[in-house]
Amino acid sequence: MRPARIVLFTGKGGVGKSTVAAGTAALAAAAGRRTLVISTDAAHSLADAYGATTTGSAGSMTAGVGGEPVEVAPNLFCQQVDAQLRFEQSWAEIQRYLLTVLDAAGMDPVAAEEMTVIPGAEEVLALLELRQHATSGQWDVIVVDCAPTAETLRLLALPEALGWYIERLLPIQRRLVKALRPVLNRAAGVPMPGDRVFDAITRLHGELDEVHALLAGPRASVRLVLTPEQVVLAEARRAFTSLCLFGYRVDAVVANRVFPADAADDWRAGWVRAQTEVLAEVAQSFAGLPIFTSEYQAGEPVGVETVAELARQLYGAADALADPTGDGPFRVTRPDDGGALIHLTLPFVSRSEVDLARNGDELVMTVGSYRRLLTLPSGLARMRVAGARVIDGELRVRFAEPATAGAAAEGGAR
Repeated sequence: MRPARIVLFTGKGGVGKSTVAAGTAALAAAAGRRTLVISTDAAHSLADAYGATTTGSAGSMTAGVGGEPVEVAPNLFCQQVDAQLRFEQSWAEIQRYLLTVLDAAGMDPVAAEEMTVIPGAEEVLALLELRQHATSGQWDVIVVDCAPTAETLRLLALPEALGWYIERLLPIQRRLVKALRPVLNRAAGVPMPGDRVFDAITRLHGELDEVHALLAGPRASVRLVLTPEQVVLAEARRAFTSLCLFGYRVDAVVANRVFPADAADDWRAGWVRAQTEVLAEVAQSFAGLPIFTSEYQAGEPVGVETVAELARQLYGAADALADPTGDGPFRVTRPDDGGALIHLTLPFVSRSEVDLARNGDELVMTVGSYRRLLTLPSGLARMRVAGARVIDGELRVRFAEPATAGAAAEGGAR
């Protein structure tokens, strides 16, 4: 069974990513592909883009969009995740334990319940919903309307961060609690977590790890949506760097709301000149990536056919859902002189912005405010880091066979 093609759209808030995502999904459905478009953005607007906000029978153009996929056009299904339902399914066991702890501490039950809802829970649970759909075999294409850039980046970094805790600290904590539970219960005055709580955390990590594998896989990609403005471009560049850092493939950039060149007055002519300058920087910043341009529409695009037509004009003759090409941002090569070389695409980054450290079988990479803990495969884990450089927007880390006695200690990025 061939896995679904997954395309995520993200960008600064207000650039029109939901409209572009809705249009791309509608275009895929019109081509006969069974398509699901799902939102991980707490401020859901997919239903608005399709004009599918009123209650009606499933399958009608006015069907209410909610917690389960609803057909809004032939082959086109839309879902806005019911966060409360998914929260209860994935977090309930952990929440019940936290509530008992806060109750023992004397906290008001209403306040305690609010405190046990994790920040960003809706986005996290939407990703778990994506995993369920991607592994079901029911869909040819899944389009994801992500939260604005910063929230998306934090979300996509979560599986690896939680993985470090699960693999390193949780087993130790679990053994200690099991051995000392009677003593700890009396000393602390609050109940210690049981096996069901630890199992729930482990299960949540496993599901998020599968999400990461799906989204970093060969049939998934991210598209950056921007408008031709300097501030928006700066955020898109940072997002590109961070997505590459965590191993996610960016396969296109969408420049949205571009003024037509034939401006009829000085005010619009000024905007055209300003946008033209930024678009030149976009082409330079994302050289090698397709850059699709969408003109500013005369009216707000609403409705399945309207957004589908917008997508047709956007992509032109290109296949909007073509599989990504190339190796992606992360690869390992074996030089002729032995050892191994890790290649990680890091656009717009200089060597002074990269901090690299080795911690056991992990490579700790810090770029700006983002840190990735990369667990090395066994073949590399036994080797030493022999050097690292940033060349033409690519971090290259060289590994060599274990050093002999007296060899120099491993160094950081240089």
